Amino acid sequence: MRIDLHTHSTASDGTDTPAELVRNAAAAGLDVVALTDHDTVGGHAEARAALPEGLTLVTGAELSCRIDGVSLHLLAYLFDPQEPELARERELVRDDRVPRAQGMVAKLRDLGVPVTWEQVARIAGDGAVGRPHLATALVDLGVVPTVSDAFTSEWLANDGRAYVDKHELDPFEAIRLVKAAGGVTVFAHPLAVKRGSCVPESVLAELAASGLDGIEADHMDHDAPTRARLHAMAADLGLLATGSSDYHGSRKTCRLGEYTTDPEIYGEIVRRATGAFPVPGTGG
Repeated sequence: MRIDLHTHSTASDGTDTPAELVRNAAAAGLDVVALTDHDTVGGHAEARAALPEGLTLVTGAELSCRIDGVSLHLLAYLFDPQEPELARERELVRDDRVPRAQGMVAKLRDLGVPVTWEQVARIAGDGAVGRPHLATALVDLGVVPTVSDAFTSEWLANDGRAYVDKHELDPFEAIRLVKAAGGVTVFAHPLAVKRGSCVPESVLAELAASGLDGIEADHMDHDAPTRARLHAMAADLGLLATGSSDYHGSRKTCRLGEYTTDPEIYGEIVRRATGAFPVPGTGG
């Protein structure tokens, strides 16, 4: 089985619609794909309706969190999307995305970049606006050659000159909320240093002790030594170690299935979840 547990669609900051994403996942030879848009479940219904035969959909979301001034992302799988407390927190994060993005546009303009909010909003379309949309605008304006080049201290990284904070969950509270909604939590790309500051390993141990289920070890932003280190940390802390592409369509260079999750790990995620179940494709 080939299992990719971290992808994005136009419901947040990917370039594939949810229907296109599941079709592309099947074409890439995947058996299981998780749709984990940022702080939203808005793409799940379309993905479910278009799911090709032979492909299983895992519903999820990537939750925006912050601790001690450091941003981190928590992948939440197979939770009940109607659970009110978690739904309310997702809405608070989404509602803050527009003023936050507008603030980054203002900072970029102060830095001499002729970007406009109208341009960023057009790129985002109906998706939850985020930094990748601003990064795309910077590429379109010729400020940086690629989206990845916008995520530096020069521009949009967590310590960047144009960065603006947004409403983010405390990760310990996020773990509690996801568990209460019957879901499973995995810390996304925990040592992706190129994105900015990372939480110290002591915090990772505290998260594990508070109910974190796993860490995303195999990811394009982790080099080989880092991946080996994360697998060792997962073993020491009793965490599941996953692998994923973090696919964003044409917005990033990663390919569907670039990194995958071991079937036994996937089986354990499904076993632990009580809020929702994987959706088998029926050729829709």
